[in-house]
Amino acid sequence: MTENTETQATGWTGGKNVFGGFAPAMVHYTDKVLFDEVWERHGLSKRDRSLVTVAALTALGKTEQLRFHLAFARQNGVADEELKEALLQLSFYSGWPNGMAATTVLKDIIEKED
Repeated sequence: MTENTETQATGWTGGKNVFGGFAPAMVHYTDKVLFDEVWERHGLSKRDRSLVTVAALTALGKTEQLRFHLAFARQNGVADEELKEALLQLSFYSGWPNGMAATTVLKDIIEKED
């Protein structure tokens, strides 16, 4: 079985937008490697990558990064109800405080949109 590693540049500029010229290596690895290469791999859909990323960030208690990735998951086709259910499931495996914190971030994202 051969792994398909073809990727395409997306023109992602999130790292550049945050760091500009302050941390060029961080910009490169964020924009060119993480988003242009890893997120564009064919092994998982962006939707599935989003769910995996949300799970990892929730388990690690990384709520600052979750704010972006929960919103990105919604853009990638994960429904709000699916995110709520995923965060409930994660609460039992990653710790209740991590699940509560992640759910609070999701609630804030949804309410700000309304």
